[in-house]
Amino acid sequence: MAVKLDEIRKAADRVASSLGLEVVDVEFTGSAKSRTLCVYLEKNAEGRKAQLDKVAAQVAAAETDPEAAAELIAAVPERFIKGELDMQQLSWLTHEDCAAFSRDFGVLLDVEDLVPDGEYVLEASSPGLDRKLASRNDFERFQGSLVKIQTAEPINNNRHWQGRLTSINADGLILDLTATKQNSKSRKTGVSTVEIAFRNIEKAQLVPEF
Repeated sequence: MAVKLDEIRKAADRVASSLGLEVVDVEFTGSAKSRTLCVYLEKNAEGRKAQLDKVAAQVAAAETDPEAAAELIAAVPERFIKGELDMQQLSWLTHEDCAAFSRDFGVLLDVEDLVPDGEYVLEASSPGLDRKLASRNDFERFQGSLVKIQTAEPINNNRHWQGRLTSINADGLILDLTATKQNSKSRKTGVSTVEIAFRNIEKAQLVPEF
């Protein structure tokens, strides 16, 4: 019996929502004898805002309080302190979040028999800095970031684009191609920006900036 990822995703969304989390993506990998159900999670918008507000308060306190400065260094990535990391790219997911989700979701999967025919391993984790972008909300949230996009239909004979997401309109988005190294096909187009319709996006993900 085939695994119904749509039903699994809906169930994962329900459990994640009850825990203040959001599902970024769901994948089923492996063979029938060794299957892994991967659920990529992050804090929901409220949870992310609370963490960002907390860091902002720590930054303000660190300017005059050495003890607060030490706490800040211990609590956030060094790249943020150096101004090299956009905190919006962090999922803020904790080990406790993953454990709670795995416990509740595992029970639901078994009760509703959403993964029939054999054993599987459930993994809950952060989507990482190269996370998938799937919705308009994702693109709006990560405006200003470097992204990699594969289109369904070619644009100027090219389906693979990489650049900085500079703006979003009603129908799509615009990438600044000068922000990153291009492949040979995109260089041959001779353009510095490209407009891509949402309906033409087949795959999209962030490009980590190190």
